[in-house]
Amino acid sequence: MKNIITLFAITLLFSCQNTAQTKKQQENITNAKPVEVPLKNGLAKAYFASGCFWCVEAIYESVKGVEESISGYSGGHTKNPTYEASNTGRTGHAEAVEIIYNPNIVSFETLVDVYFASQNVTQVNGQGPDKGSQYRSIIFYQNEEQKQIILNKKEALAKKLNAKIAAEVYPFQKFWVAEGYHQNYERLHPNHPYIQNVSIPRLNRFKAKFPKELLKESH
Repeated sequence: MKNIITLFAITLLFSCQNTAQTKKQQENITNAKPVEVPLKNGLAKAYFASGCFWCVEAIYESVKGVEESISGYSGGHTKNPTYEASNTGRTGHAEAVEIIYNPNIVSFETLVDVYFASQNVTQVNGQGPDKGSQYRSIIFYQNEEQKQIILNKKEALAKKLNAKIAAEVYPFQKFWVAEGYHQNYERLHPNHPYIQNVSIPRLNRFKAKFPKELLKESH
């Protein structure tokens, strides 16, 4: 009997592992009033989730006008999420990036174009080999104008591809900065197998199809 109970507990644990949040928690997040982050020293901030943040951080830092890309967590219901907690899929958070950019050089609209051009837009709950709700695609908006930009581009892309676009659209609430060892990971660990086999190929695929005049010579 003890073995049966143990087996049931393990099964229950894994069956819940990639459940982002309950329906009510999800509704509370998606129905919340967006938080607008003010400009600081002329720089704006935008937030995106698109699979492993090591990949996404490097992609955005290759774009002109992006001053910095910071890895972290957003979109969930728990406070102070950690990498270990996020990886269980039970915090509701996704690996995300905070993009600090100069709106006089690059627009929010262009950052959304970068988002869609740098991923498999139809993959649900993951990107490439990274699977689970913590790797799902989310675009965060801070006001109604940003929301409409996102929805219009998502709708146009769905029509163009004749496919359902996986990206969720959330009102921005809070961004939790990830542990220090995650920051600038692609740049600091260029020989890491994941960086060599996943991050760099994904970055190169993006750069090959995005307008060259919008990209830095190096990042």
